[in-house]
This record gives sequence, C-alpha cells and structure tokens, in this order.
Amino acid sequence: MKKYFIFLFLVITSLSHSQQWKTNFEEAKLQATQENKKILLVFSGSDWCAQCIRLDRNVWQSEAFKLEAEKNWVLVKVDFPKKKDHQLASELVANNKILAEKYNNGGNFPLVELLDSSGKVNGMIGFENVSAQEYIALIHALEK
Repeated sequence: MKKYFIFLFLVITSLSHSQQWKTNFEEAKLQATQENKKILLVFSGSDWCAQCIRLDRNVWQSEAFKLEAEKNWVLVKVDFPKKKDHQLASELVANNKILAEKYNNGGNFPLVELLDSSGKVNGMIGFENVSAQEYIALIHALEK
C-alpha cells in the first residue's frame, strides 16, 4: 500500500510540473486572455536543427523553465520536423505554415517570440548559449 501512495505521489508531482505545449494558436490566445498571460511562440526544427535541440534540452526541459512558464506564459510550439518518422498531421503542417508566414517569414530556427494575448509581438530572440535561468531572464526582458 505504501508503494502505491509513493507511486501516486510521483505521478501527481510530475504532472504538476509538466509543460503544456499547445499547437493550436487560437486556443493559446484564448487561454492567455483568460489567465492574463503572455504567449511564448517557439519555432523549432525538432529533428534537424541542432540549436533547437539544445534549446529544448537546456531550457525547455529544465525545472526552472517549467516553473516559470506555468506562472507566466502559454506555450506554443510551431515545429517543422524533416524526418519521415516525425512528420506531423497535414492539418498541423498547414497551421504551422500559416503561423510561420505571419510570425517567422525569415525562416529562422530556433525563433522564440513573446506575444501578448491578442497575438501582437512584444519581442523575439533566437538561440543563446546560456543557462536556463539566463534564458528565462532574456524572455522576461522582452516584456519591457
């Protein structure tokens, strides 16, 4: 019985700190409005862009980022994988192309943009070889 409670505790704890990356931009805007948060829009090439992969490992997966994101941002990932095994549903590919045309017409990867709840860009950054805490500070600097 004790093992069951420990297992349950671990599952609940891991869920409470998991990130909720959205792929539907309209849902993200609605959530940002309801929760009075900014939108963090991330353009990534998850299976081919070395800097995107490093950003994911060093920042997005860090506990510091997870905690900060939960308090401040609605996360939206716009992914453009190239490998056949990682291809997205055609509807998601079409939606990602529309977002790229509006927010990343230069085709930069990775590109991280901080938006208000209506979708207006406050600022943008790319890859920086810094710690998760330093990257979080860079994101917050975009708010000003």
